Order: sequence, then structure tokens, then C-alpha cells
Amino acid sequence: MTALIIQNAVAHEEGLGRLQAVRKGFWADRAANEDKYRAGLASLDLARLRHVNGSPHPERYNPDLWKDEVAFLARPGEADIQSDLFYDFRNNLAAFPAWQEWLRQRRPPTLIVWGRYDPVFDIAEVAALKKDLPKAEVHLLDAGHFALDESASDVARLMRGFLGRLPHRGRSVAGAPI
Repeated sequence: MTALIIQNAVAHEEGLGRLQAVRKGFWADRAANEDKYRAGLASLDLARLRHVNGSPHPERYNPDLWKDEVAFLARPGEADIQSDLFYDFRNNLAAFPAWQEWLRQRRPPTLIVWGRYDPVFDIAEVAALKKDLPKAEVHLLDAGHFALDESASDVARLMRGFLGRLPHRGRSVAGAPI
């Protein structure tokens, strides 16, 4: 691995933020919470909120995103898959210390691009990541959780710049031999 690019993802409990109680409630008692979770998967209004909630630029989103999401989630068996995936996320918390140790030991070149208005993962994760990766390059965007959907050109520019500054180690950025 040459480098990491992190966009609104967590490796620390503080990054779970204000939705941590909801997540932990589901993980503690899946049976009592699963119907509500599955209803959220089928809701067009909640799908829209998953994308635009907290975003300072909701007009940048194509409404087809949440319509397509709901259609995808309505496919046979998909709600089971998503529910299992959400429930299994609790195992990530147990792995967080190992992930953090790996980051501290390896310290790969890292670009952190974060939508500062993310309602899913808390911006406190950025500070936690910086403790593990003090040389990480951090950019806070005026975006929500899906920063790529509303700030794609900014993210692409930052990625190109970051990747262009990496030592090539005998390969081009695209992976082809030089």
C-alpha cells in the first residue's frame, strides 16, 4: 500500500458521534430495533435525508440518487443484507484499537477529506485520526457525509495533488510501470 485516502470514515469511537446511541441500541437489541431500521431503508424521505441532511448544498444532489437507492434496497433480500451489514458494524468497534495501532506504526501518507456537516460520522474523527497520523493532510469541505456527491471536483483536485506528491516507487499513479 502506498497511501490512504479517507473520506468520512471512522476508526475511533468518537467518530461515531451523535448517532452512536442509535447504533448501539440496534447492536444491543437487534430484534427490538430491526423493524424501524428496515422501514428506514424503504422510505424515500429518509433516503433523501441520508444524502442531503446537514449538507449546505442540497441543490448539488441529483434526486435520482435517493430514488435509485430506495429501488436498490427494495430488491429481494437486500433489506436482509443491509440489516446484517449494519448489525455487523459493531465488530468494527472491537477492531478499532488494532486499526489505530496499525496507523500509528505504519503512518502511511494520508489524505483526509471530510464533509464538515456530516450527520453520520462526527468531525471529532478527524482529530482522532490526526493523533494516529500526525502528518496526514486534512481538508474540511463544506459538505455532508457524501462529500463526493456534492464536491466531486474539489475531492478530485485534492486527490490528484496528493497522489502527485507521492514518491512513485517505479510505478505511475495509475499502476502502470514507468
